[in-house]
Amino acid sequence: MFPFPRLKKALILPILLSSQIAFSADVGDFWETPQHGGNVFNRLPASTELYSDLSAYNASWVRIAYDKWPSESRDFLLGDADDYQGLVPADLKTLKGEIQRAGDAGLKVVISPLSLPAYRWAQNNNGKFDGRLFSDKANWEKAAAFWKDLASELKDSPHVAAYNIINEPAPEKQSSLKEHASASEMKDWYEKVKGSSRDLPAFYEHIVAAIREVDSNTPIMVDAGWYAAADSFNYWEKTLSDDKVLYSFHMYEPYEVTSAPNLRRDVPLTYPGNAPFGDNQSMRWDKAQVAEYLNQPVEWAKSVGLPTNKLVAGEFGCARKVDNCAAYLMDVIAALDANQLHWAFYSFREDAWDAMNYELGTKGNVGWKYWQAMEEGKPDPTKYSSSGLFSIIQQKL
Repeated sequence: MFPFPRLKKALILPILLSSQIAFSADVGDFWETPQHGGNVFNRLPASTELYSDLSAYNASWVRIAYDKWPSESRDFLLGDADDYQGLVPADLKTLKGEIQRAGDAGLKVVISPLSLPAYRWAQNNNGKFDGRLFSDKANWEKAAAFWKDLASELKDSPHVAAYNIINEPAPEKQSSLKEHASASEMKDWYEKVKGSSRDLPAFYEHIVAAIREVDSNTPIMVDAGWYAAADSFNYWEKTLSDDKVLYSFHMYEPYEVTSAPNLRRDVPLTYPGNAPFGDNQSMRWDKAQVAEYLNQPVEWAKSVGLPTNKLVAGEFGCARKVDNCAAYLMDVIAALDANQLHWAFYSFREDAWDAMNYELGTKGNVGWKYWQAMEEGKPDPTKYSSSGLFSIIQQKL
C-alpha cells in the first residue's frame, strides 16, 4: 500500500526529501563522538536476545559479517564469488532481518563482508588465500557492482551506520612487501604499485564511487591493508576523496601472544613480555608498546588532516585463556580511549569458536551442547552472563 494515501502528490516529495535529510544527519552525527560496540561474526543469524543483551551492556553499534550463514548458493548473498550475477534474494531478506533485529535492540549496524567477487574469504575457500581481486583490476568491476547493488537495498535503513567495504583486505600479500615493514619500506613499495591492481586506496575510490551512484549519505568504512594492521595506513599518501569515509584498523598485536595457537606452545608467551614481531625476533610488548603501536594510525591521521573521530578500531581482542588477557584488553582500550577513537571488541557470543568469548571468563568452557549445536547447524544453546574478564570491556562500553 502507498504510505501516504491521503496526501496530495505536491506534498509527497518534500516529505520524502526531509526524511532523507534527517536520516543522513542522524547517521553522520552518530560518528561525531566515540562509539563503542562489538563484532558478531556468527555461523547463523543471531537471536534478538543476543542484540538486546549487547545493547544492555551499553554498546552502541555492532559490526556484522554474514559470510558463514547457510545459503542455497555457493556464497551467501554473492551467489558465487567466482561469477557474481546479482544479490541472492533469499539471502538479502535474511540480512535485512538481521539488521532489523539489531536495530530494534537499539544498535547501529556496520555491514562487513568477508568476501567479495573474486575475493573469497579463506575459511570459505578450503583455507586458501584468494588474491584475484588485487591481481587484476578487471575484477574490481564485479566488486563495484556488488556494492552498488547492496547499497541500493540498504540505503534507506535507519539502522545501517556504515558499509565496511571488505574485512581485512590484503593486497600486499603475495607481493614483495612484508607484514609490519617500516614506514619507509611501505612507502617505497606503494610507489611501485600505485595505479596497479594492488593499489588499495585506488580500489576503495572505485568502490566508493559505485556506492555513491545510488547512496550519497551512508558513511563508508575502509580497513587498512595487510589484514587491517594498525601500521598499514603508513603508506597512504592522503585520505580518500569522499568526506563520509571512516578509516578502520584491527588490533591483535603481538599476534604470537594474543592468538589461540599460543596456548598450544609448550611454554605459552605471556603479556607483558617478549614476542616476535615483524623482523624483530624478540620485542617487548607492554602497555607503553601497545600505546606506541596504536598511535601510528593517529599520527597518520594528523599527517593527512583527518579528524581522529574518523578513525575506528574495528576489531581488537585476545584469546581469553592467554596469560594476562585482562591486562592486554585494558591496555588496548586505554590507548584507544586516550585518543577518543571508535572501537568494537572481537567478539560477542561467537557460535562456532569460543576463544574470544569473554563472558566465559579466563577459565570457563562451553558445554558439549555448544559443539553439538554447531555440528547440527542449530543455534548456540548456551546461556551467557558477564564475567570478571568481560567486565573490563563492559565498563568501557
